[in-house]
Amino acid sequence: MKASRFTEEQIIGILREQEAGVATADVCRKHGIRSATFYKRKAKYGGLEVSDAKRLRSLEDEDRRLKKLLAEAMLDNAMLKDVATKNGDARSQAGGRGAPLLCA
Repeated sequence: MKASRFTEEQIIGILREQEAGVATADVCRKHGIRSATFYKRKAKYGGLEVSDAKRLRSLEDEDRRLKKLLAEAMLDNAMLKDVATKNGDARSQAGGRGAPLLCA
C-alpha cells in the first residue's frame, strides 16, 4: 500500500480545518487531496486527538507483527505435520519395524 504524504498530525489538522467551517471542497483543493480520500480519513481519524492517532498506529503495527508471527507458526506446524505423515508412511511400508537388516 502506498504511504501517505501526510502524517497523522497533518491529517487531523486537515480534518479540524474542515470542522472549523471551511468547505470540504476548499480543504481538499488546498491540500491537494480527493474528496474520497478526505472522507476515508475522516472515517478513520475523525474525533481522534494526535496522541490517539499515534496509539492507533502503534497498535496497527503490533497487530501486523503478531499476524505475521502467527502465519509463520502455522506454516511451521503444517510443515511438521507433513514431515510426520511422510515418516509414518515410510515406517508402514517397512513393516513398522524400521529398516530391514541385511544378513549375509
